[in-house]
Amino acid sequence: MTRRLSLLAMLFMVLPAIAHHGISNWDLNTDLTITGRITRFEFISPHAWLHLEVKGASGKAEDWMCEMRSAHSLRRSGWTADMFKVGSTITVTGSPERRKPRQCYLSTIRFADGTSMDRYGQRQLPAKEKAQVAAVRAARTADGRPNLAGDWAAEQRVMSDPRGQLGTLVPLSQAAAMRPGELPAGQQAFPGARGSAASLADDPIRAAWDRPVAVRLTATGRKALEQFNPASRDNPRLRCEPTSILFDWTFDSVPNRISQTPARIELRYGHMDLTRTIHLDRTAPPANTKPSRAGYSVGRWDGDVLVVVTTHLLPGVLNADSRILHGPQLRITERFELDAAGSRLTRRFEAVDPEYFEDTWRGADVVQPSDVRYEPYRCRDPGGAPAG
Repeated sequence: MTRRLSLLAMLFMVLPAIAHHGISNWDLNTDLTITGRITRFEFISPHAWLHLEVKGASGKAEDWMCEMRSAHSLRRSGWTADMFKVGSTITVTGSPERRKPRQCYLSTIRFADGTSMDRYGQRQLPAKEKAQVAAVRAARTADGRPNLAGDWAAEQRVMSDPRGQLGTLVPLSQAAAMRPGELPAGQQAFPGARGSAASLADDPIRAAWDRPVAVRLTATGRKALEQFNPASRDNPRLRCEPTSILFDWTFDSVPNRISQTPARIELRYGHMDLTRTIHLDRTAPPANTKPSRAGYSVGRWDGDVLVVVTTHLLPGVLNADSRILHGPQLRITERFELDAAGSRLTRRFEAVDPEYFEDTWRGADVVQPSDVRYEPYRCRDPGGAPAG
């Protein structure tokens, strides 16, 4: 089947199902199978890449590279680099890239010993990794505040189709009870899924991007959105840059790290290496504060709830899932609350931008103690993102 289809792999995460960075046009309506010798494995983010030497139709050796999930996602699923020994022979089934020869989207891998793993398959985490994150964190700090310090991550989200061709992303805790490719009630398949409407559109990227916005926009906000091109360098992911302090906190379920003192709290985001400081010893930003992607955050304790107000944010994309852009007047208020067991850190937020929004955008997310340690993201894309 050769119907044109774009996975939009690496398009912002146009919907929650697309946890990617750049743009690749995987034809998920076409299956391929290749067998070859591993020449290199790049255990990197936003995607790991498996390099193979494959015997071509002419009998000559061809160099192939197959795209996998991010190193952070694979690590949380128990995958390790030593699974991919250089020189060993493997078979990959997946889908081709429409514009780049000898690239594939890995759906299933069969190893030389006959075992196999699907793209979203789960392995037992290595004992060494578990030991590194097993330390018990005190419930409160020396000054009596809730202890937020440690490594945190949102629950893993995996495709309801383990091969990654059908369905949508669902929490890992729900996936095992679902049929391959099953859709939760009220949800649609990810744009680019086999046979999906977006996959059959003349411009699948635009078809996936054009949908209702989660906040009412002013004329300025609507104009900015109309001019925004998600397939160009308007997209911060194509520049290996953070999106926003709201979006990146739970994107792709990457582990984050929190450090805490009485005067400040530092949040090191595992995605795109965004770092922000919450100042607890100030009531307002300094007069000479320059805008940045992290902005300037001032915090205070309201009982056991940490209330944070962030301003001085560079204009950009607030949330890619919801198609929300923002200007320099954006003001974000977050409320972080740790449950009594210290096992759930809930963040509720409100975003106000009088230049771009007619109303307030509200939301919430939850992270839990991470099952793997925080590591820098170090974004790198050898698959090649388009210029734009």
